[in-house]
Amino acid sequence: MRLDTPTLFLMTVVVTFMVGVLFLLSWGQARRTRALAIWGVAHLGGAGASALLCLRNTIPDSLSVGLGNAMMLGAYGLIWSGVRAFEGRKPAYLMALSGGALWAMACLVPAFYGSLAMRIMLASAVAGLFCALCAAEIWRGRHEPLASRWSAIVLMAAYALLYWVRVPLAALAPLPAATRSQDSPWLAVLCFAGVLFTVAIAFVFMALTKERAELKQRLAAETDSLTGLANRRAFVGRTQAHLAGRTRPVALILFDLDYFKAINDTYGHAVGDGVLVAFGHAANAVLPKGALLGRMGGEEFACVLVGGDAEDATRAAEQVRATIGRIALAAYPRLRIRVSAGVAATRPGETGCFDDLMRRADSALYGAKDAGRDRVVTAAAMPEALAA
Repeated sequence: MRLDTPTLFLMTVVVTFMVGVLFLLSWGQARRTRALAIWGVAHLGGAGASALLCLRNTIPDSLSVGLGNAMMLGAYGLIWSGVRAFEGRKPAYLMALSGGALWAMACLVPAFYGSLAMRIMLASAVAGLFCALCAAEIWRGRHEPLASRWSAIVLMAAYALLYWVRVPLAALAPLPAATRSQDSPWLAVLCFAGVLFTVAIAFVFMALTKERAELKQRLAAETDSLTGLANRRAFVGRTQAHLAGRTRPVALILFDLDYFKAINDTYGHAVGDGVLVAFGHAANAVLPKGALLGRMGGEEFACVLVGGDAEDATRAAEQVRATIGRIALAAYPRLRIRVSAGVAATRPGETGCFDDLMRRADSALYGAKDAGRDRVVTAAAMPEALAA
């Protein structure tokens, strides 16, 4: 089946324009996601570039070949800038437009402008470079768990490879001098592939923005608004997951700030909130790597250590207690912050539920309170009745 290049160009114009409008409409509903606006402008520019290329031999070559390709390369650069914005980096607009500027300057050289092979090689190299840079930017943000991230990386890398394959082909299999560029089968294939990639990019980039919005909502629902720690719901869920699938011991520490009501009554709730925030920051700074700290409510916090036994948890709790005791506020010289802690832990091979571990840690915490506060008490080993 023979692909009709003019028809494919027209389809490219229509599809790219619609994708650009879709991005801008999405940005209108999510103004904080600047990447959507950049992608929208890039695709509208790409649609304009495709329209100029489609009119080759109808309008002057300076517009179709010169301006059209410069706009197309600028559109690819803007897509890359949009990816940078999506990943939280500053868009590089000047760098994005440098590909189009390079093309415009090269077209001023008669030897370059008169060689179809050289034009194909430069345009393909620059477009492929921007696609590869998009893949690299998305790869750099792989720490963010978005399901469509790997699809985007593969898609942009494949698009870069498609362009770069044209570079050696243009040199090794150039078109006959009498052949019009529109009659090139490679141009038809590239147009068809461009339409497919444009649609795929739209779906994947839209999916990325949607997944990020959902992730932020989920994190907000699992985060204590004051301290930024995991809230009770999130902490319990994660701890239960560790207990259900564990092969290593799990230790739980319950912290309770001593005389916190007196702090609120004496200094006000603003200072009390500051104490809660300070505890969260200080405790996180000294707890072992991988420890999960959460706020259970009020002045009570909890920490789970996976792979740590009761002795490890007791040492960690003592370090937190000592660190909190050294906090001094110049504005409130008489304010002292103290914390009591209760520790409970499982043993390797034991199974139990969160409620059992919580009950034992809570009992140990009450023991610390009854013994005079500002201390750490460890619960006895889990009873055999709780073992599987």
